[in-house]
Amino acid sequence: MADLLGNWRRHGNRRGAADLAAAIELQVQDGQLPLGTRLPAERELAEALGASRTMVAAALDRLRESGMVASRRGAGSWVAARASGLPPAPAADTGLIDLTRASPPAISGLVPAFDAARQRLPEQLSKTGYTGLGLLDLRERVAQRYTDRGLPTTPDQVMITNGALHAFVLALRLLAGPGDRVLVEQPSYPSAFEAIRAAHAVPVPVALGERGWDLAGIEAALRQAGPRLAFLIPDFQNPTGLRLDAEGRERIGTALARARTPVVVDETLVDVDLTGDPGAAPPPLAGTAPDWVITIGSAAKSFWGGLRLGWLRASEDLLGRLQAARFAVDLGSPVLEQLALSELLADAEPSLAKRREEVTALRDALVGALRWYCPDWEFRVPDGGFSLWCRLPEPMSTRLAVAAAGHGVQVVPGARFGAHGGLERWVRLPYSLPAEQLYEAVRRLSAAAASVRGSACALDAQIT
Repeated sequence: MADLLGNWRRHGNRRGAADLAAAIELQVQDGQLPLGTRLPAERELAEALGASRTMVAAALDRLRESGMVASRRGAGSWVAARASGLPPAPAADTGLIDLTRASPPAISGLVPAFDAARQRLPEQLSKTGYTGLGLLDLRERVAQRYTDRGLPTTPDQVMITNGALHAFVLALRLLAGPGDRVLVEQPSYPSAFEAIRAAHAVPVPVALGERGWDLAGIEAALRQAGPRLAFLIPDFQNPTGLRLDAEGRERIGTALARARTPVVVDETLVDVDLTGDPGAAPPPLAGTAPDWVITIGSAAKSFWGGLRLGWLRASEDLLGRLQAARFAVDLGSPVLEQLALSELLADAEPSLAKRREEVTALRDALVGALRWYCPDWEFRVPDGGFSLWCRLPEPMSTRLAVAAAGHGVQVVPGARFGAHGGLERWVRLPYSLPAEQLYEAVRRLSAAAASVRGSACALDAQIT
């Protein structure tokens, strides 16, 4: 807590309680203290901060009055605030630039893949079309990709799904029920939060800081919250772009196995490695706890979202249970798309290399535009993925999203990436549009930010 608050004193001892309350509120808005986080006892916090207990008590009283903190005798104090609602969607506008989706267009080899799939389709027409786990040759190629990355895999450990989110929902339905806790990163993928809530489960967030995963926090959450399931994105995490190193994967895998907590590991973005050396990537997290990891992947970011295909990898025993659970949802994935994806995976590296080259140029274009128009926005240039996670000069993400719609650009406020809102100092900016649209979008965002703050965000936002 003391490390998070940092240099919280702004006005010396004279306004110490007000400064401390403001510093705690900022960490709540920033998502570093998620809803439900239990706060230290007044005496412990006072000792850690080098402040008087009276000052700490006064700061907590301020936060209780505002509704940010709740307390109960014998149970201590905890974060109780929720972020404000989402902004309304802007009206249809042909000039609108959509920065809500971190999804690229299709690769150039998609049409030839479907041409080849159409030639293979007649061999499937005498069959039922219900493929169960998926077409064998596609599962073989997915399995080979894992084996090539150092995770030996057989086709019997792979199921083809209707996207990575579908794969997560299948695991969620099997392994977690109403009232069960699901450990998640914060920030994280908004649709995962929505799926957890739709299953009437409870997300338990562990803050993901600018320096990476809070490994001790994850271990503590596994001990204290007893989650039935976890959901992690270790490769170019959405939205931060961070990647968990090999040591961190080993530590998390060990903790999951010790707690006997299954985890869904989302590798949707693993192919979008912009380091120039994909072969130097850390090994899959599934190798650290084989019996407890369900790995999910997708064709959406690598090839095209319109394929609507993904997959999951798990132990044969767990995969059998997942297949049985799937019959209550659907009876398999479409055959023609599976044939096309199999063709794409037959020789995927040339297409993926070209994709990475194109994405690198778009990332650099967005970085350049932000440094020109919004130099006071902070961000880390990611080694992969499709988005920048930008720290704003002040807590204004939701207000910025509303103002941006009026300037012809649509963005998702930071609150959408929090399990319980917050993250008002953050906004995600994807770099999957053409470079000229990215430049124009950032120019419009700078004007929107200036209108929200009442002063210029950068140079003259009216530059034409």
